[in-house]
Amino acid sequence: MKRSAMMSGVIALAITMALPATAHDMRKELGEAKFDTAVKNLLVGVGDESSNCGLRRSAIYMLGELEATEAVIPLMRVLHSCPDEKSRLAAAWALCKIGDARGEYAVKQAVRFDESSKVQMHCAWYYNTYVNEGAFAFYPSSSAPTQIAELR
Repeated sequence: MKRSAMMSGVIALAITMALPATAHDMRKELGEAKFDTAVKNLLVGVGDESSNCGLRRSAIYMLGELEATEAVIPLMRVLHSCPDEKSRLAAAWALCKIGDARGEYAVKQAVRFDESSKVQMHCAWYYNTYVNEGAFAFYPSSSAPTQIAELR
């Protein structure tokens, strides 16, 4: 009996862990006040340019997971002006995940104007994945490993 109860608990825990929590579920579970406090603290991590780059990227990632619309402008700032390529990649992903039109437009523009071909490629891929599937096509080229063509 004890063993079957433990197995039931383990199975229930595994099912709970396997189901992804949405940002709405997290907001509901935490409560509005705690959710807002978490977002404010994460925004401090994003805005502190003197902080550890890894910490900044983690804060950016969590804001994307939480789909925090309050973070759109700070994330756009990171995408446009951060010297750290990985932080720009994280910001592009988070902006696409959040789903705000301003952030989506910024990511689409980064495909055309970012100085890094890696950031351009990832922005196009994130845009295709989260915003508009088929907006960009990727094809091999003799001048570069991959070229990006905007289809829509």
